[in-house]
Amino acid sequence: MTADIAIVWNSDLTGADWTLLPGGDLEQAPPLVTAVHVSLFTDARASDDDRLAPGETDRRGWWGDLLDDQPIGSRLWLLRRAKHLPETLRLAQDYIREALAWLIQDGIAASLDVTAVWQGPTRIAATITIHRATGGRETVTASWAWQGA
Repeated sequence: MTADIAIVWNSDLTGADWTLLPGGDLEQAPPLVTAVHVSLFTDARASDDDRLAPGETDRRGWWGDLLDDQPIGSRLWLLRRAKHLPETLRLAQDYIREALAWLIQDGIAASLDVTAVWQGPTRIAATITIHRATGGRETVTASWAWQGA
């Protein structure tokens, strides 16, 4: 199995980086894990009907989407000031499914199971189970800081 350079997400810093292992080698991860992290933590452009935080006008989005008809990223960034409610978790799950829909469209996955939970007062965590189209499954976890409203 091939590996990618691992993208290690730091929820507290709301950013990702590569990790050096002892000896100077870069940490590696399965390509599917890397693809999930890129999909979740690249900001997708907000839809016209998405409500932005008060005083915010930037609908974000990745510039490369202008060159491709299959945008990448998620709208999870819209939840950073959402209230600590079950609706926020439901939206997180919806945004994750939306960001990872390409896995099913491209025939990599047959289906996805997504669960989001509150992980303390300032963090949302998600468990994503990817049921591969060729059989088997892989589970990826992700969490991010949440500022609340």
